[in-house]
Amino acid sequence: MATIKPFKALRPQAQFAKQVASKPYDVLTSAEAKKEAQGNPNSFLHITKSEIDLPDNIDVHSKEVYEKAKDNLQAFIKREIFFRENKECFYIYRLTLKDHSQTGLIAVSSIDDYENNIIKKHELTRPDKELDRINHIKTTGAQTGNVFMAYRNNDVIDSIVEKWTATKTAVYNFVADDNVSHTLWIVNDDKIIKQITNIFSTEISCTYIADGHHRAASAAKVRQQLSDKNEAADYFLTTLFPAGQLQIMDYNRIIKTLHGLTPESFINELRNDFNIEEKSSAYRPEALHTFGLYLEGKWHKLTAKPHTFLNNELGVLDISILQNNILSKHLEIYDQRTDKNIDFVGGIRGLQELENRVNSGEFVMAFSLFPVSIQQLFAIADSNNVMPPKSTWFEPKLRDGLVTHLIYE
Repeated sequence: MATIKPFKALRPQAQFAKQVASKPYDVLTSAEAKKEAQGNPNSFLHITKSEIDLPDNIDVHSKEVYEKAKDNLQAFIKREIFFRENKECFYIYRLTLKDHSQTGLIAVSSIDDYENNIIKKHELTRPDKELDRINHIKTTGAQTGNVFMAYRNNDVIDSIVEKWTATKTAVYNFVADDNVSHTLWIVNDDKIIKQITNIFSTEISCTYIADGHHRAASAAKVRQQLSDKNEAADYFLTTLFPAGQLQIMDYNRIIKTLHGLTPESFINELRNDFNIEEKSSAYRPEALHTFGLYLEGKWHKLTAKPHTFLNNELGVLDISILQNNILSKHLEIYDQRTDKNIDFVGGIRGLQELENRVNSGEFVMAFSLFPVSIQQLFAIADSNNVMPPKSTWFEPKLRDGLVTHLIYE
């Protein structure tokens, strides 16, 4: 069963919350982060992307960058932008984007659960990205990156959260510059805290990492490397959402070259595995096993034929069908994580972004995909498989800086 705990969060004073809250460190380049934080000395990016306060030619993985993050964090505390909660609490975090809303519970989750697969994963991690956050956590003494988690719906937890948010006043409530509304309540009632903790430990058999595999892996490795027993480091910062509220968007592909094929010969090759229909406008797939293809200014609908996929958890994924029947078969793209002939565009950017990237001449074609479902994600994780890279795009995204978990007092 899942082990979660309340904790004493380091968090911003209410009047600074909107200024502090920043996009996750791993969705921005250093240049983008520097632009985003420009004119805002309270942006949490000064801590999560501290290279923005150092010379442009600095190695972003150098000791100086991590020491700057530590200095900036301490400066935020000294300037009383941040304060430490005086008791262990849970927090309820609601994100709203247009007509979609999702409400999660911020808690610290057990690293033992992570290592014993009670917290389930669906992605591989890269050692270089792990090492970056390991150094960041060890130097700052803080887990600044919130791991986005999911669990199967529980009616009692839903009821507790609904009642609390309806009857209590939020400590933060603001709309960020990307039009996402962020609302946060503090749960400081000992009886409710105990009830929530007990429900997870008796009724929630497992939780799932939706986004933040590197943050979780880094926290686990920091715990392993600490020579002294540190109870705070036995847990890591998470926000847990009931699966039924989550929205997974499409994660699309753009390709630089046809690997020696002409557009006409490429389309003809695809007919062996797909039924192809030319479309008069941009095509967003409406069902599993259908794809959009934008090539030479035209959109096509591709429908996979029955022989193109296996009926198992991994084989039925559309990204597996694309990989096996197009990318590796015709374009010799075998590893999407490293191949320079492919790039990725999150669904939040829309199909127009695919057209723009191809029309610019930098890319030759684009594929639009049907979103992975949360049930598919659970099935992959439950079977101890991993998804191909860049399979899921969750939106809206958590903001960094609203709560931080300290592992050193």
